Amino acid sequence: MNFFQILRKKKELIPLMLIMTTAAGGASSFAVYSLLKPEVIIDRKRNPEPWETVDPTVPRKLLTINQEWKPIEELQKVRKAT
Repeated sequence: MNFFQILRKKKELIPLMLIMTTAAGGASSFAVYSLLKPEVIIDRKRNPEPWETVDPTVPRKLLTINQEWKPIEELQKVRKAT
């Protein structure tokens, strides 16, 4: 039996299929949207240590309330040593 023939015989499956298709499309589009954000790094060969290139003066969160971005002294010493 064809898929559409089953839907024609059992009409109660049509809303379920619409809801499942919408949910799968929404999940797929959110996954693609999340992968395109600058915080997500997929390619580790070109940039094996991506945390080294993050600018600490630029907040990366959606909402930052009264937060100051200061460089950590210990990390600065380690960076200078290497």
